[in-house]
Amino acid sequence: MAVCVTCADDVPALLVTRRAAGLRAHAGQWALPGGRLDPGEGAVEAALRELAEEVGLLRGPEDVLGLLDDYVTRSGYVMTPVVVWAGATGELAPAEAEVAAAYQVPLADLDVDPQLVSIPESDAPVIRLPLLGGWVHAPTAAVVHQFCRLVCRGETTRVAHLEAPVFAWR
Repeated sequence: MAVCVTCADDVPALLVTRRAAGLRAHAGQWALPGGRLDPGEGAVEAALRELAEEVGLLRGPEDVLGLLDDYVTRSGYVMTPVVVWAGATGELAPAEAEVAAAYQVPLADLDVDPQLVSIPESDAPVIRLPLLGGWVHAPTAAVVHQFCRLVCRGETTRVAHLEAPVFAWR
């Protein structure tokens, strides 16, 4: 998964996508560019490939700033957030089949206290963050929260214990 740092109108931002409505899994949800590893790929190569495929943004290994903590989903996928510097991106080209829209969201809008919700299906709190009149849920919310705490506040925050909502468990 690519945690892509951009600079939109001289303001530091993160690249966040809205998944296409026609996808069979997690349609319409907020996401960071990413997906399964292709054979022979590591997390960095996959994040850079997915960034290019999903939004048309070509970046190389020299643009990788580092990794955040792995996040293991309920379905058993291990997501490794790869922080990528993109700077000023110009026009993005979302892949219609996968991405309904791509947004460069100012870090200040994402660096908020999360809402932690209790659900009967889990002892762990469900994390969500407000975004553009809706909610970003885990795993995206957990990764964005960890990134913002580290970059904007200098805090080391662990998020592996934070839960996704039940609808995202499939």
